[in-house]
Amino acid sequence: MSQPSPCPAKIEINEVAPRDGLQIEARFVPTEEKIRWIDALSTTGLRRIEATSFTSPKAIPNLRDAADVVTGIQRREGVDITVLVPNVKGTERALACQVDEINLVMSASDSHGLANLRMTPEQSLEQFAAILDASKESGVFINASLSTTFGCPFEGDVHEARVLERVEKLIDLGIQGVTLCDTTGMANPAQVKHLCEAVLERWPETPFTLHFHNTRGMGLANALAAWQAGISRFDSSLGGLGGCPFAPGATGNVCTEDLVHMFEAMGVDTGVDLDALLEVAATLPDLIGHDVPGQVVKAGKSTRRYAIPSVHA
Repeated sequence: MSQPSPCPAKIEINEVAPRDGLQIEARFVPTEEKIRWIDALSTTGLRRIEATSFTSPKAIPNLRDAADVVTGIQRREGVDITVLVPNVKGTERALACQVDEINLVMSASDSHGLANLRMTPEQSLEQFAAILDASKESGVFINASLSTTFGCPFEGDVHEARVLERVEKLIDLGIQGVTLCDTTGMANPAQVKHLCEAVLERWPETPFTLHFHNTRGMGLANALAAWQAGISRFDSSLGGLGGCPFAPGATGNVCTEDLVHMFEAMGVDTGVDLDALLEVAATLPDLIGHDVPGQVVKAGKSTRRYAIPSVHA
């Protein structure tokens, strides 16, 4: 007797462009434009939107207006607003703005943690404990993103056993959700499927999210492999915005409209109105001042039809 397919019939999309996308852009997007953009995104059926990061303005100048953005956007039922926080101070600022979810970040590899956060994974866990203590009365969902899950730009391979050990420590600490991140686009579909099956088998009640970058053109293939393993939650970035300073010149996150188009074409319910999403994606070049990597907004959906060209004798 064949086993039932683990492939979820419905998935959830967490839009990360307002944070992960804008943080490395050369141009500062004015606060009012950020608010209009996030408000437009919230009407498309996206489940969650990572609106900003409550970090030091010196560290990320493009997100120096975090509080103004979160308090200025229109809150819609069914759309959770999540933000990244680096420490207890950032957590307190975020909680004061009534966010729905807080996202923490640590690295699976020591070298990336030191380069990106100036902390080892062990030091990150200590800080997470303090953040959990500061937010325990708030009722806010706490998620942790594990960078370099599928490979480190400095160390190379990150063994699956080390990743599982990090995940176990996060869950034992009290973290409610975990995002597995392909920080510089080093993952491949076979690796993704194996790790996703491993975490879902060990922690079936934990909400796992997959965060892919399209650095080497495998973002959608990796998302498909994760879904085939049973994953139903994905980070993505409108237009494919984003990237990593440790992969200079690389394309950014897996593109939201391309991801939605792929799953919808396969009959998987994303909850997203793709036409509405494409309308918002079409405004991106004007918003940020340059073209973006997204493909479907340029080519149109696969259901698009063209007039038959006339044949000349």
